[in-house]
Amino acid sequence: MTSNKLDIEFKEAVERINSYTGAFPADLLLRLYAYYKKATNDYSGPRSKKPIINAFKTNALFQIKSVSQDEAKRIYIDLVNNYFLYGK
Repeated sequence: MTSNKLDIEFKEAVERINSYTGAFPADLLLRLYAYYKKATNDYSGPRSKKPIINAFKTNALFQIKSVSQDEAKRIYIDLVNNYFLYGK
């Protein structure tokens, strides 16, 4: 997959998640958070008011530290597609 096509599919997956009004499972949200941050090279830390949420987010980021930016985009796309295909 070309970099341009990957970027387009990633943006579409992000829009799909952001426009969905239903609730997502917490474990999916953590994975989406981590892969999104990695895919967008966003190195800012978690900003929740609850320390436990920040700990979970930090752990999720730590678990994918060796994933490349393009791989993070692919995994994010797969997570979104699989959720909407099987998760409902």
